[in-house]
Amino acid sequence: MKINDVINAKPSHQVVTIGPDATVRELIALLAEHNVGALVVSDDGERVSGIVSERDVVRRLNSDAAVLESQVREIMTADVRTCSGTDGLTDLMQTMTEHRIRHVPVVADGKLTGIISIGDVVKNRIGELEFERDQLDNYVHQT
Repeated sequence: MKINDVINAKPSHQVVTIGPDATVRELIALLAEHNVGALVVSDDGERVSGIVSERDVVRRLNSDAAVLESQVREIMTADVRTCSGTDGLTDLMQTMTEHRIRHVPVVADGKLTGIISIGDVVKNRIGELEFERDQLDNYVHQT
């Protein structure tokens, strides 16, 4: 299965982005508004400059309450692991596990086309396992 298969099965293909100059307070508002765990950091909504997650906020907030007025660029991860929509889902699962990441931007020709989360991967895998179970159950009960 390819990453595009999972992306296309999502109810929304919208990728919420935030500029690096936005405040962490604005970031938190967007995370809450869109009910997501991470945002892609981008100046233009197409190029990936970084990624910032709830975890990034919490880790900084623990040591610095003033972080809410800081810029997103100060807490974002700039070295972003991305994937292509044509990459295999198994490879992505391995990457997410090895690097302990929960969100991966999907890019094509250097432009942001989607984002895939660990929740998307797990939902897809559960669907595959349920399908296999149903097929086996039908096979067993038909003979």
